[in-house]
Amino acid sequence: MAALQSIRHHGALLVGAIGLALFAFIAEEFFRSLETTNAVSKQQAGSVYGEKLSIQDYQQYVEEASEMMKLQQNTDNLTEAQQQQVRDQVWQTYVNNKIIEHEATKLGLSVSDEEVQNALAQGTSQALMQFTPFVDQQTGRFNYTGLQEFFKSYEKARTSGQYAGEQMEAYENIKRMWDYTERNLRAELLGMKYQALLMGAFVSNPVAAKQFHEYSTESATALVASIPAASISDEVAKASDDDIKDQYKRYKELFYMPQETRDVKFIDVRVQASAADRQALEEKMADAYNRIVAGENLASVVASANSEVRYVNAPLTKTAFSYDIRQQLDSLSAGATKAPYYNASDNTLNVLRLVSKQELPDSVLYRLIGVQGKDEADMTQRADSIMGALKAGASFKALAQKYGQPGDSTWVTSAMVQQGQIDEDGAKYVTALNNTPAGSATKLSIGGMQVILQVDARKAMTTKYNVAVIKVPVDFSKETYNKELNKFNMFIAQNKTLADIEKNAAKAGYVLRESNDFSSNNADFERIAGTKDAIRWIFDEAKKESISKLYECGEAKDHLLLLAVTNIHEKGYREWDETQVKEVLGQLATSVVKSEAAYKKLEGVKTIAEAQKKGAVVDTISSVSFLGQPYVPAVGTPEPVVAGAVAKLKKGQTAIVKGGAGAYVVQVLNSEKANQPYDAKQAQQQTADMDRRMALGGQSLFQVLLRKAKVTDNRYKF
Repeated sequence: MAALQSIRHHGALLVGAIGLALFAFIAEEFFRSLETTNAVSKQQAGSVYGEKLSIQDYQQYVEEASEMMKLQQNTDNLTEAQQQQVRDQVWQTYVNNKIIEHEATKLGLSVSDEEVQNALAQGTSQALMQFTPFVDQQTGRFNYTGLQEFFKSYEKARTSGQYAGEQMEAYENIKRMWDYTERNLRAELLGMKYQALLMGAFVSNPVAAKQFHEYSTESATALVASIPAASISDEVAKASDDDIKDQYKRYKELFYMPQETRDVKFIDVRVQASAADRQALEEKMADAYNRIVAGENLASVVASANSEVRYVNAPLTKTAFSYDIRQQLDSLSAGATKAPYYNASDNTLNVLRLVSKQELPDSVLYRLIGVQGKDEADMTQRADSIMGALKAGASFKALAQKYGQPGDSTWVTSAMVQQGQIDEDGAKYVTALNNTPAGSATKLSIGGMQVILQVDARKAMTTKYNVAVIKVPVDFSKETYNKELNKFNMFIAQNKTLADIEKNAAKAGYVLRESNDFSSNNADFERIAGTKDAIRWIFDEAKKESISKLYECGEAKDHLLLLAVTNIHEKGYREWDETQVKEVLGQLATSVVKSEAAYKKLEGVKTIAEAQKKGAVVDTISSVSFLGQPYVPAVGTPEPVVAGAVAKLKKGQTAIVKGGAGAYVVQVLNSEKANQPYDAKQAQQQTADMDRRMALGGQSLFQVLLRKAKVTDNRYKF
């Protein structure tokens, strides 16, 4: 009872304590929820119509597209430029597909499985043409039968458990690339449906068609007396702020920015090799040259010299080598070694050894059977058995199918093989293709398996070169780099504000440059590799007139970069009085004001001769049509108003008109009408086509849809 009495006595206090405890618990969960939501939002590559694309999904799409490009380029690796191209293409494709998908859904458009199957059977889709493993090289069409056979083999390989390691991985890679292709195919078909519906929405009528026919068949020759706007001095006609505002109202849509941008001033220091650095490299290259001449192992010498190009013992065509190497080959005889020389285009020192020069086929038709086994002995026994069966006249395709492989023949050309992109196994493969006679088979040990390669045909004999290349960049030493780094750090320490940097940069030997309207969808800052951190600073941390830290960047870590944000432009319409906007509008407004002054100069003029007395330049312009934009030589630009004036005038009549680049007195000399019968159906189609081009020209419709899609691009954060 005492306890109950105590609870009653302290009830309000107890309830308050419980309330505080509950609040603390709820608040903790709330903030934990916020942290989770914030963490998830930070993992978004971007969004379209509010639908977010996670960075994981984006990276998966990029990986799939990269594998596709490797397949198309016949390479194991992509350059940084190619990788960035893939990333941008993936993002742009995602945005485009989402916009079309959004519009198509509202219209009730979709793609059925039957339509996909029909597209596969036709084999002409652009998406299918990119999937090269199943494109028939002779017809250029997609090989649907080959795809079906692959899926049979894939299913057998997946369920039988007979395949493992690299062979099963190859199957899975092709399957993933096909999934990527099929997804693109569906998007392509949906886009074509939407476009067809959009195109069909543009129609004409008999009145417009008749008018179009008349305008397209009538033309005239006219005298045009011009007073160019450029001939009016700035003192006579100067654009005011009101004139500029008028132009802003007219062209405001041109100044809509779909994303925020920054104006940046920066100093970029490019670290280069010193005289001492170059001398040390020259001595190293001279040593490599002497070792090659002395007969040392080529692969060993090339590797120890840290060459950018790996040596493989295989004959290749000229096109397999970089341009500067190709230029040297014809001047070398087999067995000759070229002494170290400098190539300015890639800033390298080079040594070449031409091992051999042979006439070999440019194109080879071949087929393969990959043989695996329980161990090396079992694999060799199986490979020997296949070779024996082939010599006895067995069908190659039948043997391949026995091992779950299609056994189809494929053409390979020299252009598919680049130096530096093949390893020792690749060299074996290339050598076998070059040297195996047509109709013969050979056995190779490649990638941990035995491979039976049969050559069916060889054609287009060409010269091939076995060349060892030592290519080494003329690079800076650590000592040289540290010297430049310390010097720049000292400058930054002494100049802590933008005003100080602007005042003292040139004195210190630095160039202060500008990058205006820089957007976050740029892969690099001013094409300097490795500047992701700098871009994140520009958009996530910097305030107006903020100074960055020093960034060490560049593909070879050869750039020192200092940034200052001078202006921040939010997403939306740019204001008329912003410096860059006002500069563009000022030119337009000045031209309008000067054209008005030129027009007033022609007041009261009734003839071409009177216009000449006012200083006009006279041109004769032929084939002037209302549908055209006649070029006026005196002003150096097309003037649509001249076409409009000519359409209204009869022979001998004169009119004064004001255009965008001046004022004109127009007199029609004669009119012509083409003897072209009126075809109402054709004219209506042509009118609809013209309306369609005007509506869709410059992707104006897509830009409207893009704006409505509220696209956000956060890829710079990753």
